[in-house]
Amino acid sequence: MFTPSQADVRHFFCSVYAKAQTDLPMEAIETIASLWIDEHPEYHAELADEAAALAAMAVPEDGKSNAFLHLSMHLSITEQCSIDQPRGIRQAVELLTHRLDSLHDAHHAVMDCLGQMMWESQRAGRLPDGQAYIDCVQRQATRD
Repeated sequence: MFTPSQADVRHFFCSVYAKAQTDLPMEAIETIASLWIDEHPEYHAELADEAAALAAMAVPEDGKSNAFLHLSMHLSITEQCSIDQPRGIRQAVELLTHRLDSLHDAHHAVMDCLGQMMWESQRAGRLPDGQAYIDCVQRQATRD
């Protein structure tokens, strides 16, 4: 399993943004990342300056959204849905997308569930609970 460093993640997204700006060919994962980058123009300036992005790793976020974490979560959810892992995530996200009439908005709701699952896992010192994650997304999909 590949475990990228924080610098690797920042380099990846900055290089994808640079490729997209210059119409260079991309790998499949880069194309997916580029689509999510397009959905977040508020991050474009950050992605345009890789040196600043790498330098900012040592600086607290000051309540500001972490563009690289956010985009990484979009990629993670996209990958989870493509392979339906944990089993049932694809259907849950599809139902949520239908309810919200937006894949982008659905991903943002799923991010809350994903973050909660990871936080609980780390706090308890156990593996992430995929079923609790699915249940959370399903609750989001069925609430009024």
